[in-house]
Amino acid sequence: MQRITEDIKTGQLKQIYLLYGEERYLIRQYRDRLIEALLNGGSEMNLNRYEGKGVMVPEIIEMAETLPFFSDRRVIILENTELFKSGGDKLSEYLKNPAQSSSFILVEREVDKRSGLYKTVKKAGYAAEFGRQKEETLKKWVCGILKKEKKQISSETLQLFLDGTGDDMENIRRELEKLLCYCMDKDVITSEDVREICVPQIQDNIFKMIGAVADGNGERALQYYYDLLALRVPAMKILILITRQFNLMLQVKELASKGYPQALIEEKVGLRRNIGGIYMRQASRFKRDILRQALEDCAETEHAFKSGRIGERLSLELLIVKYSSLKKKRA
Repeated sequence: MQRITEDIKTGQLKQIYLLYGEERYLIRQYRDRLIEALLNGGSEMNLNRYEGKGVMVPEIIEMAETLPFFSDRRVIILENTELFKSGGDKLSEYLKNPAQSSSFILVEREVDKRSGLYKTVKKAGYAAEFGRQKEETLKKWVCGILKKEKKQISSETLQLFLDGTGDDMENIRRELEKLLCYCMDKDVITSEDVREICVPQIQDNIFKMIGAVADGNGERALQYYYDLLALRVPAMKILILITRQFNLMLQVKELASKGYPQALIEEKVGLRRNIGGIYMRQASRFKRDILRQALEDCAETEHAFKSGRIGERLSLELLIVKYSSLKKKRA
């Protein structure tokens, strides 16, 4: 990504760029920046787009050989063609010696790095992979946007926000815009604002999944788990949130056994108002030693993740199924 920024800044642009990976928001941002830089104020008549699996490579080549209209450069964009998986041989051969008046931006979700097309593009141009961003990077990005809007947010509230949105930048940006509109007349964004406005997809699914586990409904719990995978939530993050839920249930159970009222339990554990009762009901369905064992199993699962002894998806499925089926050991 830094390389593309530097190319745009210096004007030393490659003839071919490949942008690929899961982070679609960033890909679109860099695609549009490259289009603007390559056209360099010229007419969009020299911008040609081809999208989808059925694109005709001979037609693309013919367009690339056509001189641009009152400009030095024609820009050709290919998106989601899957030519990097199969059928890209003709384009690969052409890109080894393309018309100097044409530039290419290739956008794909997945590529086969063994393909001839990928090797040609990497040799003749620049290939950039856009993966999911680390949480610290996302925090800096969100804080940068809020700073421009002259808004403040605490680290705890920011964490709550990202726990609800996940790491998809498009979803983060969408939820952030809603939050900024809601807090238009405020200088500080609070946790209450986040809970009121933002859709807590991940946290909500985790909560429902653990609820299904507590009810002994393994099938429903697994469905919530698969929904989280569909949201592209990393397995490690799911495990961390599952661990957190079991830990909260254990704390709630121990405080309830000492006779603490719900409001005080919520205060001590850090739960929002009126949600302690749900945790108390869930915790009541497990014996204390089972909840402790669940935390040990979560730690063991994390170790299995990191050591590569078992696949992440399978290990989490086994954990969910195990604690959904402990009917006889519940309290």
